[in-house]
Parts: sequence; structure tokens; C-alpha cells
Amino acid sequence: MEYVKLGRTGLDVSRVVLGCMTYGDPKAATHDWALDLDASRPFFKQAIEAGINFFDTANVYSGGASEEVVGTLLNEFARREEVVIATKVHAPMRPGPNGGGLSRKAIMTEIDNSLRRLGTDYIDLYQIHRWDPTTPIEETLEALHDVVKAGKARYIGASSMFAWQFAKALYLADRHGWTRFSSMQPHYNLLYREEEREMIPLCQDQGIAVIPWSPLARGRVAKPFHADSNRSRLDPFSHSLYVAEDEQIIDEVEAIAAARGIPMAQVALAWVATRPGITAPIVGATKPQHIHDAVAALNVQLAEDEVQRLEKHYTPRSLSGFSR
Repeated sequence: MEYVKLGRTGLDVSRVVLGCMTYGDPKAATHDWALDLDASRPFFKQAIEAGINFFDTANVYSGGASEEVVGTLLNEFARREEVVIATKVHAPMRPGPNGGGLSRKAIMTEIDNSLRRLGTDYIDLYQIHRWDPTTPIEETLEALHDVVKAGKARYIGASSMFAWQFAKALYLADRHGWTRFSSMQPHYNLLYREEEREMIPLCQDQGIAVIPWSPLARGRVAKPFHADSNRSRLDPFSHSLYVAEDEQIIDEVEAIAAARGIPMAQVALAWVATRPGITAPIVGATKPQHIHDAVAALNVQLAEDEVQRLEKHYTPRSLSGFSR
């Protein structure tokens, strides 16, 4: 396994992140494809043995059950100081006022709930899951700063939003002397490259780690175009992210993989992992092969002509992965 710094911090993270939305409670209304504790256990063991030290979840995944699974299994297979735990805050966790969002009240409530579920005294990377247009960003930033100063989080990060919003947050943090975001988690893969326009260049300029979610486009670039998976059938969010024109890109991934004699996932992940500004892709796993492919992809060196083939059919897309 290779390790890199998380942006301009001194934190060493593996170049593969295990995405933990997959693990939690299959009875949860929004995550009925999730694996429970016992079914999840082999994947954490495999990830640790492969050298992966970076694990990403969110409070909203399976209504909190994902954090419980992550905390339990990392405690089984690793020492706390050896792993980097990332989680997120924003989505509603209960009905009624103040049940979600990025107000000071919500953040102070949810950080303690996440710590309890994860069974840890601190979170390595505490991320805002989306931008909250109903809360002044100054309030959010100061609350996150206080979370860090209280020792409940080591670093803070953000996820999908407009580049101007992220730039504003970085500016205000610097202006007030608050803790700065160290990472950005955008939607980025062969089928959705809009973040190359502004967000990724902004992160490169500002020394921000980029840890893209859905680097395999919810599995679409890991199998032939007309193949399907349980996740893609049951996850309604997946249906909103991609378009029919993706077929030509997927065909190129399939052809290059066939010529090399490797799985399509390794080709697609190798492309993401070697794009300018990318720190580590977040990869979900429901089969042992998924973790194997993610690690193996780090050793796949795509030729220039292969990269051109993978990129040539891409056309501009509508906003995907977050709302205005």
C-alpha cells in the first residue's frame, strides 16, 4: 500500500479509502442493500491486511448503524492510533426542528452522537456532507473550529458543493483564524468530470486533499454497459447520477481491460487515482474482489493513448451529486 499526506497536513493516509456506506443496517429504509455487522466483518479484515488505514462513513448512513459497524470492526482489527476515521454531518438524523443541518446546535449534538456510535474519543476527519444554505457559513466554521479545539476532531473536511462556496469557506476560516478545511470529497469518475473545471484546480491551488466519492460511478464503469448490480437496482440515488451517453465510455473501459487482461474496475480506478490533484478515491466493497481491484489499480500505469481513449467520449454534464 502507498501512503500520502492529506493535503497540507502531516496526516498519512492510504491511497485507497474504504467507503463504509455499504456497511450498516439492511433494515434501514434508505440503505436496504447494506451489509450487517457479520457480513461486513471480512471486508474490514481484508482492508486492514491490505494496508488500508482510511475509512469513510457518515452519520446518516443506515441511520447511524454504519458508524456503529465501523467503530466495532475497527476496534476488532486495528489499534485506534493506526486508523484514520472520517465521518460526516449535515443530513437530518431525526424529524422536527434542528434534526439536521450545519447549525452550531446540530454540529455540537451530532459530533457527540457520532463519537458514541463509533466508540472513540475523537474523529480524525470530520466533514460537512453538503452546504447548508439555511445556516451562515461563519456559524458552521466557528462550530467546527470549536469541535477541533475541544479535541473531538483532528481535521475537518467538506463534500460536494460549488467551488465558490468552498472558496468562501476557506477565505473566512483564514480571516478569522478558524480551522481550515483539509479535504474535499467531490463526485468524480470517468462518467462525471465536471469537478475538473473549478473544484479540483481550487483544491490544487489551496493544498486541499481530494478524496472523490463514487470513483466507479456506482459500479457502472466496473462492468459492461448492460450489466446490473443489486446496488444499482435498489439505490434510487444512483439513477439520478448518470446518462445513457455513458455507453461509449464504458465500452472503452471494457476494451482496454480486455486487452490488458485485468478487470474493468482496475482500469477505471487507475484513471481516477492518477488524475491531477487526486489524493485517494473512496471505494465501496461488497465482494473481496472489490478491495483487491482497488489496491491493484494503484499499480496500473495507463498509457497516454489509453487515457485519451477513456476521455474522448466525455461530454459536459448537468450538475450531479448535490443540489443548488
